[in-house]
Amino acid sequence: MIKSQLITHVSEKVGTTNEVAELAVNTIFDTMTDALARNEGIEIRGFGSFKVRSYEGRKGRNPKTGQMIAVQPKKRPFFKVGRELKERVNKG
Repeated sequence: MIKSQLITHVSEKVGTTNEVAELAVNTIFDTMTDALARNEGIEIRGFGSFKVRSYEGRKGRNPKTGQMIAVQPKKRPFFKVGRELKERVNKG
């Protein structure tokens, strides 16, 4: 499912216009993105949790030239699936 399909599904489920559903979906995603940017975790019971993981810098190798390069430290979002979602997916 892509974002536009999610917006259409929400608008049909709630019985509203696509514009209102798009505003709701965008607000949720923007709020989640802002929380992760502030290094805050997000927990949605029955679905899963999001958090930011920090990775230290390291030495890497350029595959094209073989030269050693320094890989900068970085942060990445990480999702851990909730038990209820895992069970629903495995039921088929």
